[in-house]
Amino acid sequence: MDWRGWAEIVFTIAVTVAVGWPLGIYMARVWAGERTPLDFVLKPVETGFYAALGVDRNKGQNWLGYAGAVLAFSAAGFVLLYALLRLQGLLPLNPQGFDGLSPHLAFNTAVSFVTNTNWQSYGGETTMSSLSQMMGLTVQNFVSAGAGLAVAAAVARAFAADRGETLGNFWVDLTRSVLYVLLPLSIVTALALVAAGVPQSLIANVTAKTLEGADQIIALFPVASQEAIKQWGTNGGGLFNVNSAHPLENPTPLTNLIEVVSLNALAFGTVIAFGCVAGARKEARALLAAMVILVGLGAAAIYSSETLTPQPAMIAAGITDAPANMEGKEVRFGAAASSIWAAQTTGASNGSVNAMHGSFMPLGGGVAMFLMQLGEILPGGVGSGLYGMVVMALLAVFVAGLMVGRTPEYLGKKVESREIKFAMLAVLILPLAILGFSAIAAVLPVALEGLLNKGPRGLTEILYAYSSAAGNNGSAFAGLTANAPWWNTTLGIAMLLGRFAYMIPVIALAGAIAAKPKLKPTAGTLPSDSPLFVGLLIGIILILGGLQFFPALALGPIVEHFQALAASR
Repeated sequence: MDWRGWAEIVFTIAVTVAVGWPLGIYMARVWAGERTPLDFVLKPVETGFYAALGVDRNKGQNWLGYAGAVLAFSAAGFVLLYALLRLQGLLPLNPQGFDGLSPHLAFNTAVSFVTNTNWQSYGGETTMSSLSQMMGLTVQNFVSAGAGLAVAAAVARAFAADRGETLGNFWVDLTRSVLYVLLPLSIVTALALVAAGVPQSLIANVTAKTLEGADQIIALFPVASQEAIKQWGTNGGGLFNVNSAHPLENPTPLTNLIEVVSLNALAFGTVIAFGCVAGARKEARALLAAMVILVGLGAAAIYSSETLTPQPAMIAAGITDAPANMEGKEVRFGAAASSIWAAQTTGASNGSVNAMHGSFMPLGGGVAMFLMQLGEILPGGVGSGLYGMVVMALLAVFVAGLMVGRTPEYLGKKVESREIKFAMLAVLILPLAILGFSAIAAVLPVALEGLLNKGPRGLTEILYAYSSAAGNNGSAFAGLTANAPWWNTTLGIAMLLGRFAYMIPVIALAGAIAAKPKLKPTAGTLPSDSPLFVGLLIGIILILGGLQFFPALALGPIVEHFQALAASR
């Protein structure tokens, strides 16, 4: 650990926020239907799409209509992707000759990409054809992220409305989010990655000569195009099994910086867009500050764990002055770049990795898991992180209102029992899915067959898998063989709960907020742009996460940490 590592962490977060800020201002214009610099190219495409599908862009939807459209669109995407994966062996653009996926793996994968989770129980280079990657997975990378942005736009309009009846039109929000935001960003980023050495090819593979003179077959895919939307859409699913630790997905420190910045920038940008649309720019900056503080603390904790905690294997080998724990890390990135990536990918619902989280020291892996358990709101997925943080803000002002005996308000809207019921319904889904499935898996023989390790490490593997699935993250903890009927099915159900059992109460909450009158702040209104509010918001996030998950964490990574300390003595 030295100042250069800390500087790299601070620099990465600063660049990410700096990129996300103007993107948020631009995205607010997209949500509001205002003119953009891309209108001359994309406006005819947008208009043609509405005409072809019979969408009236001026017709708004109430919360039931909006939620129904989200569910119908996602269900259709699941059916089409499931069919594509099952029939993969009979379809073209399959130069490797891969067979179709098994029913349980196809179910898991289709749910994973439709829910913006991108959990992968398979190795991409040995399972998916080019057609499945492009027409199936990459398309869902765009539209599942677009659905999250659409719901965030609806939530922003709810706070701007004064006795409003509608939240906007889901089909318009989805179309504009994909056309005007995700597609341009992905095209520019894909070209930059190709220029930096990331391949983009439909060739099955090439043969290279090793230094020993042997032949090595290197699998090729259209990597750059999927890598771009994988990061901008907080998707995370990689073409290769080791994700962005693979040199063809992430060959250099420059590509690493591009990818880790694009991983979080748009999610930060949605907070700025929310402030612009809702007329609450200062309050949005407070939300952004809470996100940055917590993800920075997470990165610092992981970096400290990887550089300060004694490594038992090194001590056993007689190496007492070992540097940072480099097990599972790429030497071209090092501990600092791996730590900030781990914090940003688990604070977001991204799940891509440039180091193996299962190889982190116990506390390092435990912090990454805890960031997911906080609700994937730091800054979370594109759209989903924003509305998750708004739910936490409503809970924060509600708690503050209880302290002083006043009806709480947030952004000019009174927060009453109905809104809090919707908010609590949303936030209780995560512990229910994570702890409920983990408890069953910890005692079920068919589930335990998939574990590599027993004891605290085995429990950590189980907790991490369901935290990743229910949090719509998608990163994995090495050691769990998840490509089995039990794991593929239950993880798929956890993904569905984490996405839609959270999203639908949020849309209902937005409908309730929109219908309320817009009030001016009074002397008794808690300022939601002050350092006091930021501290209260951080406290609510940590207390919810700590009270719900600390007992389980104490039996997993925390016990393992003390075991590592004892073994190093």
